[in-house]
Amino acid sequence: MAKQHLLYMQKLKKRVKTLVLRARQSAGRYWRKKWWHKLLVVVCIAVLLAVGGMYGIARWYIASKSNQPLLLGTSFIPAYAESLGVDPQRTLDALLNDLGVRHFRLVSYWNQLEPEPGKYDFTLLDWQFEKIQNADAKVTLSLGLRQPRWPECHMPAWAQSMPAAEWRPHLETFIAAVVERYKHSPSLNSYQLENEYFLRGFSPHCKDFNRDRLVSEYNLVKRLDPHHPVVIARSNNALGIPLGEPTPDEFGISIYKRVWDANVTRRYLEYPFPAWFYAFVAGSQKLYTGKDMLIHELQAEAWPPNRQIISETSLDEQNKSFDAQRFADRIEFGKATGMREIYLWGSEYWYYRLIKLQDPSLWVVAQDAFASATKKH
Repeated sequence: MAKQHLLYMQKLKKRVKTLVLRARQSAGRYWRKKWWHKLLVVVCIAVLLAVGGMYGIARWYIASKSNQPLLLGTSFIPAYAESLGVDPQRTLDALLNDLGVRHFRLVSYWNQLEPEPGKYDFTLLDWQFEKIQNADAKVTLSLGLRQPRWPECHMPAWAQSMPAAEWRPHLETFIAAVVERYKHSPSLNSYQLENEYFLRGFSPHCKDFNRDRLVSEYNLVKRLDPHHPVVIARSNNALGIPLGEPTPDEFGISIYKRVWDANVTRRYLEYPFPAWFYAFVAGSQKLYTGKDMLIHELQAEAWPPNRQIISETSLDEQNKSFDAQRFADRIEFGKATGMREIYLWGSEYWYYRLIKLQDPSLWVVAQDAFASATKKH
């Protein structure tokens, strides 16, 4: 038996040497070809190495987070609920009591809370905090000029004609008033400052992308409330690592999977990025800055064509971009990124379909998702 094993190993080594020699000969013949053949080989190798490195970082990040509980929450914006024809307070009650949501991303629109210079009306935000506090739930509070939902930058009419040097001090005074009012709330968990600040082109209402303003606002919030973390979010589907100040306590990222492409194809577009791509983004960010990343906006509502209003779009058309199956798949996609803090985008829309369209399909998916997250938390 020992002699047979030795002969087998000798034959195997001989075969390996033959294969290596042939590979070298083939590579040599190919390398002697035209310059573009060489360039193609170099590019292919570089791409394989890059993708392999990205995938390796992604797998490391997913594994490093595998034992952490899932925190599943949702954004809630009363103005959006009203635009869909549903009562905001009843919507929030349903999210708290029926779905069992315990983590909310709320907004503090400047144009709503300071309708006149120096005159604040926090009624709208107060009742949200009160309901959430009574349910022993938590809030991440959006701050600044740029906050979630169209038109993205929510500047009051009285400030719109002012030059930047004049309205910026007003904005910081407003941010300070919001922080001072809610920083002692037992429901407050964190702040999210200036939603996707550097994302240009999405909203014509946002014209100021000055980094110094963002740094100044960040320093203001940390000075007024050093006890709660501040999140700064990056835009959807972008490679790269945020450089320069400010370095927040945590980074956020938005994930949109199916949208209407109004510019090129004029049809629904499914972004091809796999879940591990976002794990790579989070993992590379973690390696470079030491900071974690959360999904602050995971698409969980329809995207009608040509900027149609959802309430004026047929249910069949809505389902082309988002339905119950896509909702369930989207939640699993979010989990597969490895990020353990996920805020779903579109809870007002689920309630609208339940109440106005008599379609409970999305609501049922949400019930299952939040019930499952609560059990594992």
